[in-house]
Parts: sequence; structure tokens; C-alpha cells
Amino acid sequence: MLELNLPKYKYRIEQRAGKLAIFDPIRKKFIVLTPEEWVRQHFINFLNNHLNYPASLTSVETGHKYNSLTKRSDIMVRNNELNPLVLVECKAASVPVNESTVRQLAVYNTQCNARLLIVTNGLVTYACLCKSPDGEFETLDQIPDYNSLTAML
Repeated sequence: MLELNLPKYKYRIEQRAGKLAIFDPIRKKFIVLTPEEWVRQHFINFLNNHLNYPASLTSVETGHKYNSLTKRSDIMVRNNELNPLVLVECKAASVPVNESTVRQLAVYNTQCNARLLIVTNGLVTYACLCKSPDGEFETLDQIPDYNSLTAML
């Protein structure tokens, strides 16, 4: 797999049913290792182990209703009241982070109302803070750690 612009960590990879699988500490099981899953697992590690977002408040592939469609967010972190706090959209490193990717995340957030939105392909990462429900946001130069984010709100 490609080296990413995210901290390295000791991941666990096994051969399962003829396919490589990586251990997901949030779902507590091995997941087929796709390029997108590679990015997702690195980003989970970054959030939980480097920025101190609680693993107990982190979920993966959370389902959301948008109109009559069910959509899944890659990573969601909730606050202590269990309301969405952070929404992350992960793409494979080969997929460019562009307006379409950001729009996908914004659509998911119409149902979630998370305060911090992040889109990443493991090489490029963008984050913005939602300042109001009507779409006003502030682009961030870096992703705040959990304590800094909760202090901002």
C-alpha cells in the first residue's frame, strides 16, 4: 500500500478468504483491505492516538438518511452528549480531493450537523469548522485536537 501523509502505526494485516484484511479497532474486526480502507484506518489512528479523539465516541460507516437514500459516513466522532461532532470522508489516495468530494461530505452533514468536517485521501486533507447550521464555515489550517475543538464550541 501507498505511504500516506499521516502518522505511521502498527497496523495488523491478515490473509482472510484469499484477501488481505486490516484490523479495525473501532469495529473490532478485520476488514477487507482496499485503498480507501487503508486511508480510513490511518485516519482513525491519527484522530484517536495523535489528536486524542476518544475511540469510544468514534464510529465507522454510520448510516444516514438523505431524502430517501441511505448514505454512510466514513468516520464520525460524537461529543459527550452523543451528538455528531466530527464527520470525515475518506477517499483512496488515487482519488483527488475536489469540489465533488467536499459536496458529498456537505450532503452527509445536512443530516448530522457535525461541527468539524474533514475530507482526506491520505495525501491531502482539508478541514473546516461549521460556524452555523446555514452553511457558514471557516477553513482550518490544521485539525484541532479533541480538547481544543470542544473548548472552541
